[in-house]
Amino acid sequence: MGRRARITIHPDFRIGEISPRLFSAFLEPIGTMVNGTMYNPKHPTADEQGFRQDFIKALAATGLPAVRLPGGNYVSAWQWKDSIGPKDQRKVHLDPAWYQYITNEVGHDEYLQWAEKVGTAPLYTVNFGTGTMQDAMDCVEYTNHEGGTYWSDLRIKNGHEKPYGVDTWYLGNEMDGHWQLGSWEKDPAGYGIHCHELSKAMKWIDPKIKTAVCGSSAPFMEHFPEWDEKVLDQCYDVVDYVSVHHYHSAPPGDMLALLGGSVYYEDYINTEVAMFDYVASKHRSPKKMMLSFDEFGAMIRENQPLNPGWGRYNMARVHYRVNPDRKYVLHDPDNMPDFKFPGGDMEHMLSMASIQLALLRHADRVKIGCMTGGLSALCASNHDTVWKTASHYCFMQLLTLARGTSMQVKVDSETFDLPGYAIDDTSQYTGKDGISYIDSACAWNEAGSVLTVFVINRHESETYPATIDLRAFVQHPEDGSEQTPVSYEHTEIASEDLSLKSEPGNDAIFTPKVVSDAQFCNGLFETHVKPLSWNVIKISL
Repeated sequence: MGRRARITIHPDFRIGEISPRLFSAFLEPIGTMVNGTMYNPKHPTADEQGFRQDFIKALAATGLPAVRLPGGNYVSAWQWKDSIGPKDQRKVHLDPAWYQYITNEVGHDEYLQWAEKVGTAPLYTVNFGTGTMQDAMDCVEYTNHEGGTYWSDLRIKNGHEKPYGVDTWYLGNEMDGHWQLGSWEKDPAGYGIHCHELSKAMKWIDPKIKTAVCGSSAPFMEHFPEWDEKVLDQCYDVVDYVSVHHYHSAPPGDMLALLGGSVYYEDYINTEVAMFDYVASKHRSPKKMMLSFDEFGAMIRENQPLNPGWGRYNMARVHYRVNPDRKYVLHDPDNMPDFKFPGGDMEHMLSMASIQLALLRHADRVKIGCMTGGLSALCASNHDTVWKTASHYCFMQLLTLARGTSMQVKVDSETFDLPGYAIDDTSQYTGKDGISYIDSACAWNEAGSVLTVFVINRHESETYPATIDLRAFVQHPEDGSEQTPVSYEHTEIASEDLSLKSEPGNDAIFTPKVVSDAQFCNGLFETHVKPLSWNVIKISL
């Protein structure tokens, strides 16, 4: 078609209900995320526990629904029992995942109490690497049981009388990964059997909880999806989610590869869901397994030398090689180096938002989405203060407007082909043809009669006139007359300078701006979308 985009939405074509936890975040004590950003007892705003209140207040204002914690690779050697009680009696351990000293100044209780202060739900990951079934059962008892037992009474003694009420528990982290301590890479059925027993035991401690079993750590794993199927075949009846992760990479300067990465996420989701339903049919089960995409991200990475002589690709060969010169690091919360995402705000915002739209288009099966770096996206920080990046405004629009039902969107626009490419032996991408320059998803909040259409223009130079066909929404079903919208608005985040970054004191530069020439007539919403822009069209019916 010509240089025009058309999006058609019909009230009968619904995908599924949008879970409030679809737009959540992931937290792991890597670098300064905990020691410096979350915790710094010397900070002017530090509370009695050493938490930075500027960070807490900024996150609390967002309404962040959930955060997965305390990690990541880190949890596969973390001993939670050494992190509770008086701080001067806690044990310091090595974290072999990230080569750091874990002082446990921020321990099990602190993570959960920090979440309480933020007003977000903690999604807890247990140690299924070096940890035992008894450790996990004790953790649930300490965390969620009212009292009258050793572990629950110890929680009360440690200062938290009421149970924390953690409702979602992850059975390890990336347990198919060679780099993971206690990996089950070579024994998926064994992991599935252990998850069957562990999930059963944890739910016998607290029958209200839900559990998530690990799927493949990435679609690049040579055993994907066979490993996932063998795991789930052993524990399908006693778990509630399958946890998967993916980090998309693109070479510098290739925005189409970066923003086209969402199609690989959709391939991943579609493969997992097909596998879920295959296992369900084997088990003669009416249960629909749900997906937790609880680590995801997109990044620019330089191309690395490949190793074609290795034969069939094996992810284990390129992860966690032993480095004899690598030293363990002690992160001082008050000596926090500034971190900035490479590239400008727009690049980071659009790459992450494109993934979030892919999750929204699969809201019938993806019920949890935890952005890696999501806390920083909502609230950027340095040693001294906090501020808002472009990602903050985009994330907030999804949090507040992606409510109700995810709707199918039919997009007609120009397309591009994405040649296959390889960043390194880990990240190798097959080519994709016919990717639309216009990326879109839609939420229908029927209770509030609000329809919200989210649009990304992936084109680097072209502004598209855009038509959103909503005639099926506004036509009166009885007499065919047209209902007039109560209100409508198109806001955009766009910048001609892709290197532009927000900083403390100028964090309003990416505030969404109203597009003044948008019109609604005869059920058609007419507007335009700028190159490399984020657009939100909100229509109240």
